[in-house]
Amino acid sequence: MDVFYECQKINDFIETNNEPKARDELIKLLDYHKQEQVSYSPLINNLIRQVGLYPYLDTETSSWQDRFVYESFKTDIGGDARVTLHREQSLILKKLTEGRNLAVSAPTSFGKSFIIDAFISIKKPKNIVIIVPTIALTDETRRRLQRKFSNHYKIITTSDVRISGKNIFIFPQERAAHYVDELENIDMLVIDEFYKASEKFDKERSSALINVILKLGRKASQKYFLAPNISKINENIFTRDMEFVHINFNTVYLEKHDLFNEIKGDDNLKSEALLRILESNNGKTLIYAGTYSNIDKVANLLIDNHDPIESEVLRNFEHWLVNNYDRNWHLTNLVKRGCGIHNGQLHRSLSQIQVRLFEEEEGLNNIISTSSIIEGVNTSAENVVVWRNRNGQSKLNDFTYKNIIGRGGRMFKHFVGKIYVLEEPPVSTETQLDLSFPDDLVGSIDEEDFKQDLTNEQITKIIAYKEEMAEILGDEVFKSMKDESIFESSSSYLIRDIARDLAYNSSEWNGLGYLNSYNTNDWERLLYKVIKIHPGGWGVEYNKFVGFIKVLSQNWIKSIPELLHELDQYDIGVDEFFKLERNVTFKLAATLNDINILQKRILDNPVDISPFISKVSHAFLPPAVFQLEEYGLPRMITKKIHNKNIIDFENEGDLHQIIEKFKEITMVNLVDSVESFDEFDKYIIEYFYEGI
Repeated sequence: MDVFYECQKINDFIETNNEPKARDELIKLLDYHKQEQVSYSPLINNLIRQVGLYPYLDTETSSWQDRFVYESFKTDIGGDARVTLHREQSLILKKLTEGRNLAVSAPTSFGKSFIIDAFISIKKPKNIVIIVPTIALTDETRRRLQRKFSNHYKIITTSDVRISGKNIFIFPQERAAHYVDELENIDMLVIDEFYKASEKFDKERSSALINVILKLGRKASQKYFLAPNISKINENIFTRDMEFVHINFNTVYLEKHDLFNEIKGDDNLKSEALLRILESNNGKTLIYAGTYSNIDKVANLLIDNHDPIESEVLRNFEHWLVNNYDRNWHLTNLVKRGCGIHNGQLHRSLSQIQVRLFEEEEGLNNIISTSSIIEGVNTSAENVVVWRNRNGQSKLNDFTYKNIIGRGGRMFKHFVGKIYVLEEPPVSTETQLDLSFPDDLVGSIDEEDFKQDLTNEQITKIIAYKEEMAEILGDEVFKSMKDESIFESSSSYLIRDIARDLAYNSSEWNGLGYLNSYNTNDWERLLYKVIKIHPGGWGVEYNKFVGFIKVLSQNWIKSIPELLHELDQYDIGVDEFFKLERNVTFKLAATLNDINILQKRILDNPVDISPFISKVSHAFLPPAVFQLEEYGLPRMITKKIHNKNIIDFENEGDLHQIIEKFKEITMVNLVDSVESFDEFDKYIIEYFYEGI
């Protein structure tokens, strides 16, 4: 390569104001320097400075002017770290420190987390709330901020934790509702992936996020919303006082290989292409499969065509999965071949462990995923393969497609991300984000407060809803319930349906107290009643779901292989186990909570079912055991610690007290105290301790 000629080309692009093209060509040139292990010349450094990629400057070979820029753009991001920001990061940080409200659309490789960390370090807010789309991202964010700010802030990720003087709250939107009344003022409200507030992008959970934006937004002195690939936002109440900043500033180059033209929908050719890609690339590869059934297809293909690899940590992981989950599971057979699986249903700790192994040189080389990999974690890879152009039942849209391929490349690690497209991608379009009041929120908002932003039809629905609920509950009771944000469900209509059923079919709700019984057979009639009132989406027939709940009640007593053996009678395997456990802890617990609140006001002889709700919401595990899985510590390890009487998870205290207990014990003493820990248990414990 003629480096001087390439520099000349890049300079020409800069001269003609085509900076994106100049930056792309420069990143490719930097990749060449990395591959050939060539030092940057002062000319290269000067071009880096001109296109704003300041972190890439080599201070050893740059001019004093370029070194000055490198130092000038350094900022404190917490801990001992001072990091040089690129030009656009610095622009956003400047606007935030000036107190502006920002809705920012920036590429996946932009480096948005540095900005949040720098803001906390510089402005030292008292309360900052960070809303993330998934539990996995909650833990990833917590780990990053824990290292830097735990000496000055209480970092809260779960419900029912006592607030301190200075707090960083990190959780998905559903948990934020628990703190609405406890927080008088928020210095900064951060909404990560705020496009999910649109029904178009997340039909199931958008209303919950809109509700959080409304209720916490009113208490926030400043707001910072983040999303990728948004071109514009419609006029709406949620971002009305915010400046929209659209940034097209890439820090890596995506090298696309459109193989779908030669594959032409032939499954055999597609399989051959994937195997060829994996064979010819040494780097880490994300394989986007799109659906659960396609994950199975790709898994079978790799199991049939790849031999086990020599890796001690993966061999230990395989044995651990055999002992703790299922010998015949796809994941068990894949990990020894250097491949993992990521979807939205796996146990949280299991997903986190795989992402950790994917980051390690001797760990996983490939991960097959659904869209959970773009929503759930901030990971990227040298190679991204788009195996299927679908997202669940729907065709892949351009927004999601760009989000997936945006996982290719990473600053300082892979200048160039290689993208292999095996099915025809969607047509490239600009994405406008349309935010509006969902009908589901008719019970949460007051028509007088938002009459300028509601349609006449919505106002009519709100008034009708209020009148009906006031008739069932009484005016004062309904008003106090609405103001206190005590319902778990984001669907006002579900709450109304529960209230109606309790009021007009009260005799059918007799015996709710049987749910507090230790005899699982006593639960059956009421569980059928509960799941029928929340139609659809339980993931299995009603009788199987009720059977599953009864078996799951032994979760703390029995191992997962033992539970799976019992679930054979319902034809429920390990993958379905994850899905149904998630439905129990999330959807069933929320429905039961709303029933419990309403029945106390409606039924003549109400019985508090909170003890049963607590069990359900924690998958029948001790609460701290369930919560520790979000911290990357699986139940099978906490059970070994409990059985050795090192920590009594049934009686020891809340999550934060137990974490302090772990710190007191120390990792070395813990590992030495439990002889039943295998090698992979120890690997996981090390990862857990890193996060606390």
